[in-house]
Amino acid sequence: MSHLSETKYIFVTGGVVSSLGKGIISASIGQLLQARGYKITIQKFDPYINIDPGTLNPYEHGECYVTVDGMETDLDLGHYERFTGIKTTCNNSITTGRIYQAVIDQERHGDYLGRTIQVVPHITDEIKRRIRANAESEHFDFVISEIGGTIGDIESAPFMEAIRQLRWELGRNAINIHLTYVPYLRAAGEFKTKPTQHSVKELQSMGIQPDILILRTEYHLEQGILNKVASFCNVEPACVVQSEDLPSIYEVPVNMQRQGLDSSILTKFGVVAGSEHQADMQSWNHFLQLQKMATEEVRIGLVGKYDLQDAYKSIRESLHLAAIYNGRKAKLQFINSELITPENVAEKLAGLAGIVVCPGFGQRGIEGKITAINYTRTHNIPTFGICLGMQMMVIEFARYVLGYQDADSMEMNPSTAHSVIDIMEEQKQITDKGGTMRLGAYDCELLEDSRVRAIYGSAHISERHRHRYEFNNKYLAEYEQNGMKCVGHNPRSGLVEIVEIPEHRWFIGTQFHPEYVSTVLNPHPLFVDFIKNAMEG
Repeated sequence: MSHLSETKYIFVTGGVVSSLGKGIISASIGQLLQARGYKITIQKFDPYINIDPGTLNPYEHGECYVTVDGMETDLDLGHYERFTGIKTTCNNSITTGRIYQAVIDQERHGDYLGRTIQVVPHITDEIKRRIRANAESEHFDFVISEIGGTIGDIESAPFMEAIRQLRWELGRNAINIHLTYVPYLRAAGEFKTKPTQHSVKELQSMGIQPDILILRTEYHLEQGILNKVASFCNVEPACVVQSEDLPSIYEVPVNMQRQGLDSSILTKFGVVAGSEHQADMQSWNHFLQLQKMATEEVRIGLVGKYDLQDAYKSIRESLHLAAIYNGRKAKLQFINSELITPENVAEKLAGLAGIVVCPGFGQRGIEGKITAINYTRTHNIPTFGICLGMQMMVIEFARYVLGYQDADSMEMNPSTAHSVIDIMEEQKQITDKGGTMRLGAYDCELLEDSRVRAIYGSAHISERHRHRYEFNNKYLAEYEQNGMKCVGHNPRSGLVEIVEIPEHRWFIGTQFHPEYVSTVLNPHPLFVDFIKNAMEG
């Protein structure tokens, strides 16, 4: 591991349109710098005023990702962790809401001694403090800060001003990488660079000159177009690279390296990249080779209520990664649980090698999940329940095996006589994050001779949670006597973390979210084993 004497700051901004992939680019930059031996971290600054995305509709914002310390964050942090293997915390995700809340709290506390509170300098100073917070708590060679939104948005203005100030204060220790879009007009038969020129002009009007431009494009750009952009935007030709559509997002780091992006970054910082700092991409390239070789499909059903790819982003990526390491290509089929009935469940699940019962909150679609679980349990089809999915497995077992036809969760039916899922007294005593929610990493002890113990290869694990309701321990003995084993427990509270049916081909439910810690180079063992068993059907 190499170490720089001073932390370097990389600001990633976006222009022209949103959804260009700043998160993938930021993660790719982090991965390339890691491959050169540097210690990095990546943080996301979101312009929306919500304190966090915990209560945002997945249709609007995609999945809510959870950090190791229990911060509910944007899904881009999932990309950061999958690409780099770093563990993000609350310091890696900042919203406008958190910035303003901190400043207002300080004002109410009297910290400003009666001064008038303004966007400049008070809001911008707080943004700058948050940008530098990671490096002040722990030394990083590079801190990559992705600024959400698009240049020109009114919400982004304070962040742009903070970046402008920091670039002057940090001198050569800070650079800006600007991601823009180069559209192709099919009728004219040519690419148009004018949107990029206007985006850079907008950035320059804020006092920021981009050091490196990344051009997002659906098709390959010829060198002449790159030179034109360099000339009109005052950027060196070697610092204009393109990010064209690729078969897989995991090819982006290699594509960026091929164009010398990591070398350009180091050059901008005045870092001499000697032979000892050459990027070691051997493990990454090995993964890409496995990905190219995986052509035979394994069909997995995602049973949930959000018909949007980003709503279950980490689960989807975890399944894709696990399939690749099993020499297969995951063919994922979303199945809307609201539309599943006892009459059509066989048709809905036909041809699937296994199903994942997805997490979520609320009443909508749960009966369809229970119906799907009943079918896969009785037909010996590999079944993986995550968070609410695990709770539905518990409810299904209570209704159809234990004989409690009204069994339910207190979340869905507070008047049920058999609340096999409930808010437990133990949880109320130990929870100190998110009110009554369990958020972030919690320890779990796995029972000897259990399937999950063999899968993990360890007796002690730590996994991330995001839920409020728990398995009701009052019913624990009854479940175990009838074939559903509670094989993972929190050592402090005794709360059930994992259930499994040993006699079933693969029937495992986890109260936690294993998808949050599955990475490109270290896929989660539960997903890998699930895919392995699904392939054997």
